[in-house]
Amino acid sequence: MKFKSRVVHGVDRIRGIHKESEGAHVPPIYQTSTFLFNDVAHGGQAFSSPDHAGAHIYTRISNPNNNTLEQSITALECYDLDSEGYTSMVFGTGMAAISTAIMAMAKQGQVLAQDALYGCSSQLLFEQAPHWGIDADFIDFTDLHKFQEKVQSMNKLKVVYMETITNPTMRVAQMDRIVEIAHEAGAKVIVDNTFASPVFCRPLNFGADIVIHSSTKYIGGHGTSLGGVLTCSKDLADEYHLGTYRKNLGGIAGPMDSWLLNNGVKTMALRVQAQTDNAMLVAQYLESHESVKRVWYPMLESHPDFNIAQNVLLGGAASVMSFEIKGGLEAGTNLMNSLKLCSLAVSLGAVDTLIQHPASMTHSVMDAQLRQKAGILDGLVRLAVGIEEVDDIIKDLNQALTKLSVV
Repeated sequence: MKFKSRVVHGVDRIRGIHKESEGAHVPPIYQTSTFLFNDVAHGGQAFSSPDHAGAHIYTRISNPNNNTLEQSITALECYDLDSEGYTSMVFGTGMAAISTAIMAMAKQGQVLAQDALYGCSSQLLFEQAPHWGIDADFIDFTDLHKFQEKVQSMNKLKVVYMETITNPTMRVAQMDRIVEIAHEAGAKVIVDNTFASPVFCRPLNFGADIVIHSSTKYIGGHGTSLGGVLTCSKDLADEYHLGTYRKNLGGIAGPMDSWLLNNGVKTMALRVQAQTDNAMLVAQYLESHESVKRVWYPMLESHPDFNIAQNVLLGGAASVMSFEIKGGLEAGTNLMNSLKLCSLAVSLGAVDTLIQHPASMTHSVMDAQLRQKAGILDGLVRLAVGIEEVDDIIKDLNQALTKLSVV
């Protein structure tokens, strides 16, 4: 089955999920907190199985809507692999997935992460992780020599944490070498693949141990639900008791969110491709404008990681780009306040175009020195391109940029 077909059908018809929902074409919402047992023996059997697998007990542990989404994401992330050896786990948010994985895998050890990360991921590692006995350090992963030196200097390294495309600086590291160096040191690799989506990157192919998404973004695609998802081998999930951590930390997704995400994932390939086509044209337009100092989008030949991106990404870099306006923060603020079509809001992956200021919004929670070191400057603007007619997006940006030129 081709990837686009797999996105639409997931595992519904492959594994007969419809049989569990009275033949409904779209599985219903199992909006329940608890599940009935046939008898006492059935209940006892459900509770005695490892991680309570094999039967639904309580929605904090499992729910049919969650299971359907988990199986669909496994089918996508493992499209090029034998998915039988892998599993996915859905969470209420992407941060719930990230914090659960870090807490389970890095306790009493060290984490090495990219210096440019999503703001809350950076804050988690910088502020909260030390309270769990986890020491985190940050470095530029695009410099492989420095990365290898750093890895070799860490004697309790347990996790290397990276983003496929960094948020918001849009850097792309050589994933296969990062994984190789980390594994040689005995560390596991967690990859946040949110910015690329399974359409344009499948990190398990590069040997990553865990892939995480904020499913709120491209997987859902409509800004109606929150969610996170983690995919890894079944052996790794068992080794680190990830199911138990999710159960006891309480981070599982609710059935309504999973139902919405299940519907969203079916159009993901179409949406992401349309957004990517638009993004390339918008990036080229911005790069040519006299008021724009620099555009960061991995598919532009001017991008420092352009050649690496050709190997890591499957023909596209999805919808997000960052750019610097001449005139710094004041000019960038005036630009964002002058837009009419593009919405001033955080997030990405929705069908409409969103724009925001990372330093004062999504990355304001980062340590200020780390933010500067990572290149998240006050004049940087992040744009997440939607599926509108691209001429309308460019027209809106142009009228706002023209006002800057007049001033």
